[in-house]
Amino acid sequence: MKLTILGCYSATPRTFTNPTSQVLEINNHIFLIDCGEGTQVALRRNKVKFSRIKHIFISHLHGDHFFGLIGLVSTFRLLGRDTPLHIYGPQGIKEAITLQLKLSNSWTDFPLHFHELTHTGPEIIFEDEKVTVQTIPLQHRVYCNGFLFREKPGERQLVLSKVQNYDIDIAYYRSIKKGKDVVLENGEVIPNSELTLDPRPVKSYAFCSDTRYDEAKIEQIKEVTVLYHESTFLESHKHLCAKTGHSSAIEAATIAQKANVGTLILGHYSTRYENIEIFKDEANTVFDHVEVADDGKVFEF
Repeated sequence: MKLTILGCYSATPRTFTNPTSQVLEINNHIFLIDCGEGTQVALRRNKVKFSRIKHIFISHLHGDHFFGLIGLVSTFRLLGRDTPLHIYGPQGIKEAITLQLKLSNSWTDFPLHFHELTHTGPEIIFEDEKVTVQTIPLQHRVYCNGFLFREKPGERQLVLSKVQNYDIDIAYYRSIKKGKDVVLENGEVIPNSELTLDPRPVKSYAFCSDTRYDEAKIEQIKEVTVLYHESTFLESHKHLCAKTGHSSAIEAATIAQKANVGTLILGHYSTRYENIEIFKDEANTVFDHVEVADDGKVFEF
């Protein structure tokens, strides 16, 4: 699982920082999460192939999370894209994008599918044989969702040296990897546990931005591999959290600690701060495994 931070600062873009956008690579999927201004430039800078982006997830309709989307869609058109693009986001996102396409006479030549979200509880919005994506309801000033990406368990790992000891025909390998025992011609049963190893542990990623402190999501994100949680403010400005619908670094760490996550990544910093390492210092007073996001930073798990 690989996470590339394209932008992780709040509010307005600057010459050296971008608003929220990131790319998650999980089980051969490339998912774009949020699309603030500058996203397509950051995608090029980080050498992410545009053609591999087939699903875009937008948390909410504040500009620093989706104002880069119309530019990216338009660029896909100019590049001659023909594969479908799926966009998941709050109700209204279809109107916001299609109106701009209409007024600029720039209708796409590829299928553009909008999946508008209105539910206030968790719901699965994407699923295939490898991955599920579920919404995480967040408490912000407008309707807002985080997203939980979770791998499905893989097949058991075949131990060829042991399989070959029993002269088992290759035709049975698929069923063995699915967990079935083997019955030899003489009637002897070979337990699956003798022929395979457990599948590699599944990985999961929870994206939570923007939100005020809210423990309702703890059960849903419990023990995820990685949690990205907004940390707009330091403790010196904690009084701004409730009214702006944001969290502090310590509040993000408290959620991580209560959910027993593997790693916490902080982001969505207010641009009033000059040193983002202070966010980690404050979060570490509550939770040990803390990383700080920064534009262009790559995490591999």
